Amino acid sequence: MKHEEINAEDNDSTVKQFDLLGFSDLPNLRGFLSGMFSIIYIIILFGNTLIIIITRLDPALQKPMYFFLANFSSLEICYVSVTVPRILVNMWTQNRRMTLLNCATQLCFFLILATTESFLLAVMAYDLYVAVCNPLHYALVMNPTKCIQLAAGSWLSGIPVQIGQTCQIFSLHFCNSNQIDHFFCDIPPIIKLACGDTSVHELSVFVVSMLFAGLPFILILASYSKIISTILRLPTATGQCKAFSTCSSHLLVVILFYGSATITYLRPKSSHSAGTDRLLSLFYTIVTPMFNPMIYSLRNKDVIAGLRRLLLKT
Repeated sequence: MKHEEINAEDNDSTVKQFDLLGFSDLPNLRGFLSGMFSIIYIIILFGNTLIIIITRLDPALQKPMYFFLANFSSLEICYVSVTVPRILVNMWTQNRRMTLLNCATQLCFFLILATTESFLLAVMAYDLYVAVCNPLHYALVMNPTKCIQLAAGSWLSGIPVQIGQTCQIFSLHFCNSNQIDHFFCDIPPIIKLACGDTSVHELSVFVVSMLFAGLPFILILASYSKIISTILRLPTATGQCKAFSTCSSHLLVVILFYGSATITYLRPKSSHSAGTDRLLSLFYTIVTPMFNPMIYSLRNKDVIAGLRRLLLKT
């Protein structure tokens, strides 16, 4: 495979494109992997689209909880569409080349949508907190205007910072190689290709991660500490079980998303390897979005009832 030539004298990179190696080290599994990713992508699109349709059309689901769930399902569709189609194209065509602009665009959208997911999960935790801890004021606090503002803030708040971070990363000089040992343009494998000291950029990435992932996670923990405290004070076991059931789906999604992302980005550099990074990235970019609609539908009686009503109408 041809590498772009690097001008070492002025320390300037002449790299015009990257090669996404993806799963090229598994040529015998190319057909199996492309088929598996195609099926997973269809499941994600179908499952999340179905949730959006149900929550939009069923009058019984016109509540803030399901408004945020519809937003979350829309986000998951966008989130996987940033990475999976490119994976499939690379496997089908064996053309793994990607221009710097395309790579930067993919990374930027990926970071923006990951930020949106963090904030949406925090907003959904706040919605559960109000529903469990202040049920008498729920309709007043979570009014339609407030819900729209919270959803819009989740979608828009990360855009300027993540655009800036993407520009900062791609202002680096790439002189080690133009081969990205990953299946999409992610921060760690791109920084590995940069020449010179990248500690400042790595610190910047860490600070932004703490701001847009750590802060929402702290808000989620604070919400759940109040929720659990309130549930444990309920007088009956039936009431406690019902309240825990309401929160369990969201809590499971939070654990899946933050657990895999934390292991990927915050574990020590010495334990990083290309194979492990790809496996963990697959989990939070593809596997978790596939399970999310199942978690919210199979564990939610209202969504199942809405699906039945929709099927009866059709």
